[in-house]
Amino acid sequence: MEFNQFAVNDLMYITNRPPLVFTEGSGMWMTDHNGKRYLDYLQGWAVNALGHSPQCIQDALVAQSKKILNPSPAFYNAPSIELASLLTSNSCFDRVFFTNSGAEANEGAIKLARKWGKKNPNKAGQNRFEIITFDHSFHGRTLATMSASGKPGWDTIFAPQVPGFPKADLNDLASVESLINDRTVAVMLEPVQGEGGVLPATREFMQGLRALTEKHGLLLIVDEVQTGMGRTGELFAYQLSNIQPDIMTLGKGIGGGVPLAALLAREEVACFEPGDQGGTYNGNPLMTAVGSAVLKSLLAPGFMQSVNEKSAYLSAQLLKLSDKYGMDGERGEGLLRALKLGEDIGPQIVDIARDMNPVGLLLNSPRPDLLRFMPALNVTISEIDQMISMLSDVLDQIKNKAAAANIA
Repeated sequence: MEFNQFAVNDLMYITNRPPLVFTEGSGMWMTDHNGKRYLDYLQGWAVNALGHSPQCIQDALVAQSKKILNPSPAFYNAPSIELASLLTSNSCFDRVFFTNSGAEANEGAIKLARKWGKKNPNKAGQNRFEIITFDHSFHGRTLATMSASGKPGWDTIFAPQVPGFPKADLNDLASVESLINDRTVAVMLEPVQGEGGVLPATREFMQGLRALTEKHGLLLIVDEVQTGMGRTGELFAYQLSNIQPDIMTLGKGIGGGVPLAALLAREEVACFEPGDQGGTYNGNPLMTAVGSAVLKSLLAPGFMQSVNEKSAYLSAQLLKLSDKYGMDGERGEGLLRALKLGEDIGPQIVDIARDMNPVGLLLNSPRPDLLRFMPALNVTISEIDQMISMLSDVLDQIKNKAAAANIA
């Protein structure tokens, strides 16, 4: 198969893509149109919780496709009921609304919080609608979720923004409290800011935030689109801090590669009325059957213990690499980790690693001075070792080139 630039141009331009067409994937590996293999540490930005094309997803898709695909959200279907039950029985939440993307789930969380604020007005009888979010956060690409995000520069791209999202500083409780007023209805955060550079909220901050929101009668919303579904070593990241939020959103890993996300809420917060929320494909049996297969795999005996063992090993190997090359260490939770490079060489590393032969390495640099690692949760120790070895080769190449340039 040849790469056809003219055919590719039929796709709308939204990002710079290398001249590759990926045709197959299995576990931690992908193969391009030329037959070259790549060790994949993006996994669709933490989407492929069980790697590329796992058997359980293949089986679920085939079996459900022979039954029913989409009876309409106007009716119940068995796979969505099963997945909702699995989610509520393994979390602190009581109700589930399924969506197609994390942004849609977060949009739903914003709507639900504002609905609750209307039903629970302030002392003057006025609606509460403001949701405190955080600088460097990322909640999606709809107009409301972009406004909720603290990604630099996003306030001007599609201006004007949707109002009602004042920004606090992560791990700074005083900055949150200073923004609370009689219009505030909720606080919304990622337990680990992925796009922001893999910045974890501390246990103390999460616990303090829960106490603060309860003190002021506010909702606590956790955006677990990236951190949920076992990514941080617990099924859900909020469990690391031993708290109970009011609303949670899931995406990415819940579908293991298919478009599926979810909005979860405690019973007393689930105040949507008929007509408030919906969606043509939401909760369809094909996608939710896959979600159940993924979640059952994560709940299997020993699976989460293995995730924590692999995350400890990956963390240790990244620290060794950091020490070897004089970098600034690593951080993260579970199998969502970052290597702090100490200089702006991230994009250069990504390009060189991808173009290595005979095998390429797929990496992500959300900031120029940082690499983010999001392997499948069932990554093997040997695949971690191989990535570290390949990354070391890339760093040697960059260092040698820099040394030669200095000599010249």
